[in-house]
Amino acid sequence: MARRTSTGTCNLCHSTMSKAGMTKHLETCLQKAIAAEVGAGGQQKMRKVKVYQLLVDGRADPAYWMHLQVTTGTTLETLDSFLRGIWLECCGHLSEFEIGGERYRIDAGMHEHDYWGMSGKSMRVRLDKVFNPGQTCSYEYDFGTTTELRLKVIAEREVAAKVKAIQVLARNEPPPILCGVCGQPATQVCSQCAYESTGWLCDACAQKHECGEEMLLPVVNSPRTGMCGYTGADPA
Repeated sequence: MARRTSTGTCNLCHSTMSKAGMTKHLETCLQKAIAAEVGAGGQQKMRKVKVYQLLVDGRADPAYWMHLQVTTGTTLETLDSFLRGIWLECCGHLSEFEIGGERYRIDAGMHEHDYWGMSGKSMRVRLDKVFNPGQTCSYEYDFGTTTELRLKVIAEREVAAKVKAIQVLARNEPPPILCGVCGQPATQVCSQCAYESTGWLCDACAQKHECGEEMLLPVVNSPRTGMCGYTGADPA
């Protein structure tokens, strides 16, 4: 499928703009939010915590993207769990981060047969031990039908200590995908034909698709849409 472009919405002010525009917008919008907090609570009284702003997108389809604010004391294991819940989890597959040439996996080295004997470090490490502003790294979920993500540390800043460990600052709106048969908005995708335009189908055309109903998955706002058994974000 051809690469798509998408817009996204800022969760701070609800403005909608392009992916490139959102990166610039958040710099200003976050400064305003921090200034408002200082004005309301007083700079001397407000407890602060350091956070990273991360841009996460799909390597194969960067029209799927998120800006996250993550406290620097958060672990890779917690970030992994968040990415699974919002974008990836379907069958409990393995995953890993690759940062500066090192691979980080859940409980790496603790079990003899984990990751088929591949070496790696544990995800139980704080972000401030492995991340720096401007740094980029990669993430993979499922080593069979793999979804690859890219992460970039856009900035490091101080904010009020009351923030969540991980907060979505902005996220793409679902990119427009049309039925490869009739041109109407696609609602389902055949996991067997997902890499062909005719694998993306509206409800009516899906009923006639030759691969059968058991191969169909819902079209969802995630870079994993159409892969393995993924049906959407964890409702929890």
